[in-house]
Amino acid sequence: MRRRLYTLDVFTHKPYAGNPLAVIADGDGISSARMQSIAKEMNLAETVFVQRPSHNGALARLRIFTTTQELPLAGHPVIGTWFLLALLGVVPQNEGTVRITQEVAAGLLPVDVHFENGRPARVTMTQKPARFFPARVPTKALTEALGLRVSDLHPKLPLEYASTGIFNLMVPLRNRAALKRIRLDIHALAHLIAEHGTLAYCFAAGSRGEVFARGMVPWSLYEDPATGSAAGSLAAYLVQQGKLQLGETLEIHQGVEMGRPSEIQVVVERAGAKLVPRVSGGAVLVVEGHIDV
Repeated sequence: MRRRLYTLDVFTHKPYAGNPLAVIADGDGISSARMQSIAKEMNLAETVFVQRPSHNGALARLRIFTTTQELPLAGHPVIGTWFLLALLGVVPQNEGTVRITQEVAAGLLPVDVHFENGRPARVTMTQKPARFFPARVPTKALTEALGLRVSDLHPKLPLEYASTGIFNLMVPLRNRAALKRIRLDIHALAHLIAEHGTLAYCFAAGSRGEVFARGMVPWSLYEDPATGSAAGSLAAYLVQQGKLQLGETLEIHQGVEMGRPSEIQVVVERAGAKLVPRVSGGAVLVVEGHIDV
């Protein structure tokens, strides 16, 4: 049976930059095993299957697959898919901002679609409240897995696992020069973080409210050009460490070293005692076609 297939570049306003995403817009009736096979065929960081929601109040259900597993939540799949659904008219078009509710494996979460001149311009996802736990990772082994030295780590910021839907290892570096020198040993990194984290999110501060990041992935993709889930975690981590203010916009530049520059904006709000990130970005439609399922 033929299904509608789209690819987009996410966290960018230019084609052939940002993070590529595949979306099957009519994903009902496809088995989980078949979805996983299709995601492996796409060979991208994630592939999304859009389905009818199972909860009242949600506009659509997104099932998100890497080449090896289904994820409860991820950043660029959510941003890119809702940008596409807005283009296709699934999201009611309006000038300004339209809030909808999405269903993902992590639960029901709000998404804001920002329209300009009747077209989607930016999508903002609200992530889960941040959770943290110390990273008991040998620093020498970690830096060796990244091709760095222990002295390249930031002297005052800790290694820490953070999650706003998926746990990732926050790796603060002393400067951008260290960030540029990363040379990944995926097997060593997988051994160190596979039990707790999806990737090592290495970052270095730029000017106020700006960081540069690389998402180092312990499987065959090696590096992710834009990681929305880790971006939300990083912003919450920086608030926790006193390096970012609540309500202040954090601009994250990622994918530069890969030749796929990406721009991610994050604002952290407080909900009771919890830190809740809101991650924003744009997208570009690149391919439209069909796939035999």
